[in-house]
Amino acid sequence: MIQADQINVNRQELSVAKKNYDFNSIHSQSFTDSLVETGFVGCSFVIIEAMSRFSELKHAASGKRRLKDLLLQSDNRFCADCGAPDPKWASANIGVFICLKCCGVHRSLGTHISKVLSVTLDEWSDDEIDSMTEVGGNSSANAIYEAFLPEGVSKPGPDSSHEERMRFIRSKYELQEFLKPSLRITSGKTSSSSLKSSFSTKLFDSFRIPSVSKNSEGMVEFIGLVKVKVKKGTNLAIRDMLSSDPYVVLTLGKQTVQTTVMKSNLNPVWNEELMLSVPQDFGPIKLSVFDYDTFSADDIMGEAEIDIQPLITSAMAFGDPEMFGNMQIGKWLKSNDNALVDDSIINIVDGKVMQEISLKLQNVECGELEVELEWMPLDQ
Repeated sequence: MIQADQINVNRQELSVAKKNYDFNSIHSQSFTDSLVETGFVGCSFVIIEAMSRFSELKHAASGKRRLKDLLLQSDNRFCADCGAPDPKWASANIGVFICLKCCGVHRSLGTHISKVLSVTLDEWSDDEIDSMTEVGGNSSANAIYEAFLPEGVSKPGPDSSHEERMRFIRSKYELQEFLKPSLRITSGKTSSSSLKSSFSTKLFDSFRIPSVSKNSEGMVEFIGLVKVKVKKGTNLAIRDMLSSDPYVVLTLGKQTVQTTVMKSNLNPVWNEELMLSVPQDFGPIKLSVFDYDTFSADDIMGEAEIDIQPLITSAMAFGDPEMFGNMQIGKWLKSNDNALVDDSIINIVDGKVMQEISLKLQNVECGELEVELEWMPLDQ
């Protein structure tokens, strides 16, 4: 039988052993092996207690990492409501990252509308982190919450007054004035625990993807197709003596497609349609413009990224577009963190979900490109 004083000694030695292990790199097997080597096999309950504590800490750290990774997304580096940089607060049930000034307005709405947490200071539950991840970020949320932003109504800026923020944020989340009517929750106050099951779930379950297809090569899961019409370029950069021979390359995951080469043309008109399969774990479409050279490597003429999350989010929210007339259903907002020339509107046009995009090419002295996206679900 293990004596009480032996247990106390073992607890002290175990504490020292625990401190000698770096938490982020520790593996349960290596820790157990260490305990066996030091003669702690008899104190099974002590080992279990220690391992349980390590498991809890590791799980908590995993959740924090997920939240941090989400915050590092380009669209989450700016407040969802006013565009202020480096937001440190979030509405856990709505799924947006917000700045300190907008955070005060969210708090005034009550937790039945917006449950505000600090990204760094507060403890987050698994459900709260899951909710944030499920929404997908500020762009995804704004594509829904600001889908019907009327002309003449502008978002507040980083320097806007408290009254301007209050007016906009209340209209956006509490009154749901910019939301698709069928997604609005018209009941009175609900508890914070039931909000996700009513408002958030109704909203985001409406565009969850029901099925995926698997590509036999590498078992990549696809959720749909996006048709990209490369329309034209304007004032492209000179890479030869007096002109350039431009062509456009689109990359999504491991897929790469490209247009034809336009000889000696700084304002080319392609009007070419290129098709890309969208994997379940998709990122932005990377767009690059090159100057074709016969005897040397092709020169870069600029690049940009196309965030397709707003397009897919809006399409899923409305379901079958053929059931609706021509209408606006979403928007990708211009910001300092993307290449948009203007806000990009997402519309249903003749039963199709379409998006017109004008891009200012990056990492180059000049040049713009116009493209058009069409979302095509797998069952179409």
